Amino acid sequence: MSSSITKKGLGRGLSSLMGDTKDISSQDETLNQVTKISLSNLKPSPSQPRRLFDKNSINELAESIKSKGLVQPILVRPTPTEAGTYEIIAGERRWRAAQIAQLHEVPAVVRKLDDVEALEVAIIENVQRSDLSPIEEAAGYKRLIENYGHTQEALAEIVGKSRSHIANIIRLLSLPRSIQDMISEGKISSGHARAIMNSVFPEQLADKIIRENLSVRETENLVKSGKTRVKKVKLKDPDTLDLENNLSSYLGLKVRIDHRGKTGGSIKIDYKSLEQLEYITSKLKT
Repeated sequence: MSSSITKKGLGRGLSSLMGDTKDISSQDETLNQVTKISLSNLKPSPSQPRRLFDKNSINELAESIKSKGLVQPILVRPTPTEAGTYEIIAGERRWRAAQIAQLHEVPAVVRKLDDVEALEVAIIENVQRSDLSPIEEAAGYKRLIENYGHTQEALAEIVGKSRSHIANIIRLLSLPRSIQDMISEGKISSGHARAIMNSVFPEQLADKIIRENLSVRETENLVKSGKTRVKKVKLKDPDTLDLENNLSSYLGLKVRIDHRGKTGGSIKIDYKSLEQLEYITSKLKT
């Protein structure tokens, strides 16, 4: 992480990046000002940790923008590989709503951030707004650790969380993808997930939690008692599960593979909106 960003203290949030810019000598002064950028010159960042956007919430924001305009600027950086365009670091939801509101341009703050800084800022902005699901948050932390060499202690300081929070939330990624989806969809909490993490049949227990509306304490007591009484089912082989997880992580959507050996199989990709369908088709085309 660059020294200029470290001095600002990323744990303080976007205000530390978008305001009080005089002490950042490495930045061009013109890049610290709010400027207008055409919507056509903006695009989502591939490092954006947030994958799920609530359509109703975006539509409500679009209505607000129509009547009051876009008050808070978005944070962007020049696209490294495409001159004249910008990657959205913080504010993709506002950008989506501005499109629906049929704006031609939006206010933005342009900053020169490298890949690791861009990911750090995106995670912090979303965490502080509580916009990330626990799984999206965990995936962002994992990328910083595996791709950029961060330690859990360093991450805790950067995002203003405890080291135990970082460790516990990353453990959620060891759960089957189906349970991760339940967490992302709000069907079970991360507390439920931690309670069943070491169970032999966590997926069946997760279904029981939803079916019987069990609290976290009831789930913990159930696991401790050993009276889980779940039906044994045929589990997918590790290679298939690993491929499912890799494809799901790549697309940011739920992927199921039904492999039937020599007779072939099928791949199912779940989407919840036309935007996600368009995203899938664009990925397949490239």
